[in-house]
Amino acid sequence: MCMPRMRYWKLTIEDVEKLSYNESKVLNWEIKFTREPEEDAKFVGVFLYKNGTPKDYEAVKGITYYYNNIDLKEIPEITNYLKKKYGGKVIEKGERVFLEGSKEIYSGKEIAELAQELESILNAKAVITIEFQDISEQEQNESGLPEAKLLPIPTK
Repeated sequence: MCMPRMRYWKLTIEDVEKLSYNESKVLNWEIKFTREPEEDAKFVGVFLYKNGTPKDYEAVKGITYYYNNIDLKEIPEITNYLKKKYGGKVIEKGERVFLEGSKEIYSGKEIAELAQELESILNAKAVITIEFQDISEQEQNESGLPEAKLLPIPTK
């Protein structure tokens, strides 16, 4: 029997820093930083897909970020911060920056720490999404994942 994927969304830094789940069950996570006013659509998203982020016809392992309506002068600061913290080879493709081979993080504590640090660098509020594969209801409850922020993903 295939267990469904479970996405927890609209998580705060406070929600995430106290979670204790089996990190091997994290499929991906994303931290989206949106600047006010929201109507200007100025945001940066930092994410990690366990199986790699699609780039052309290959999957690139490591932390990736994308940006929208952000002054291009800010991009090197974001890239340098992430590279210094996690390593990896910088590859730019459109509005996405890949840190190929960077350290991969999956714990709530590490994700929350990254979100907190980037909130001050970007002067923007963080909203976190974490998606799990094969996580039982008991594991969800024991890890402290907030049921109110669960978005089940239909599977076949």
